[in-house]
Amino acid sequence: MVKIGIIGCGGIANNKHMPALKKLDDVEMVAFCDIIEERAQKAAKEFGTPDAKVFTDYKELLKLDLDVVHVLTPNKQHSFITVDALESGKHVMCEKPMAINSAEAKKMLDAAKRTGKKLTIGYQNRFRPECLYLKKCCEAGDLGEIYYARAQAIRRRAVPTWGVFLDAENQGGGPLIDIGTHALDLTLWEMDNYEPAMVVGSTFRKLADTENAANAFGPWDPKKFTVEDSAFGFIKMKNGATIVLEASWALNTLLVDEAKTILCGTKAGADMLGDKATPLRINGERFSKMYTTQPVLGPGAVDFYEGDGDGTPAEIEARMWIDHVKDDSKPLITKPEQAYVVTQILEAIYESQKTGKPVFFD
Repeated sequence: MVKIGIIGCGGIANNKHMPALKKLDDVEMVAFCDIIEERAQKAAKEFGTPDAKVFTDYKELLKLDLDVVHVLTPNKQHSFITVDALESGKHVMCEKPMAINSAEAKKMLDAAKRTGKKLTIGYQNRFRPECLYLKKCCEAGDLGEIYYARAQAIRRRAVPTWGVFLDAENQGGGPLIDIGTHALDLTLWEMDNYEPAMVVGSTFRKLADTENAANAFGPWDPKKFTVEDSAFGFIKMKNGATIVLEASWALNTLLVDEAKTILCGTKAGADMLGDKATPLRINGERFSKMYTTQPVLGPGAVDFYEGDGDGTPAEIEARMWIDHVKDDSKPLITKPEQAYVVTQILEAIYESQKTGKPVFFD
């Protein structure tokens, strides 16, 4: 039985990680930590073992005999808690983004290598059926050389008004680091390209100061809105491929798509802009005629890992993570080196906005 400790018992823990872990019959959540004790107590009661322990100091939790820790805190805390957990002998699943900047992310990478413990980052969108199917197409060479892509994370008016999402100090940024990170991870993963050469970007605060603004989650407080409301990046890879990244919580647009990618290759193209039943669209040319096809995909459409593929993306992510913890031969869901490149690119977009210049990679 894999013993798990949960650090951070807020929204992402309650809506993603803990429900997914509870469905696994070879794990048990035995410890919960949150700076608000009542949240940790509630989580322990709902998801924990009968004797689950509750803490407000994560260092006390790390003293326990645990196999795995899930770090589900605000972004600023990801790095130092992960490093401490690895140093204490635990494997770590850290929620995205990896860290607020590449220097902090590098500390996590170094700690994993130094301790020999396993580290992964929560990018569950990889395990949507259309994403898995497209990955197989890319691996089979169906698209040919992928030289252009768009990573989309666009909301019209869906600014998260709870927690510390609007706090630059705790989060390190707004929609770019929050949802843009998912779209970028998905795009790089599908392309299997993690070698950026140059990034130029812009971030905006054009709607954040609006009083009583229409918003899916209720009006935000402009005084607390200290991050960008939209961000855009142009990424050139070392092999010449180009990626355009778009992220917004609030933007005057009807072209709303979140955690989506568009890929253009020499043999075919693909996007995730179809209807709900058939979101993946593949286009190309054959016998001097253009074609578009939309595969019909179910939860078990792709046998991506050793199992039937059924379950929500979060459940598949949890299953793969625990399998990897138990058996080194099982694939790791997100390699920390991949998440590190995502962090580097996001940081470069913020840096480009500050300097007004492109950021070049070695």
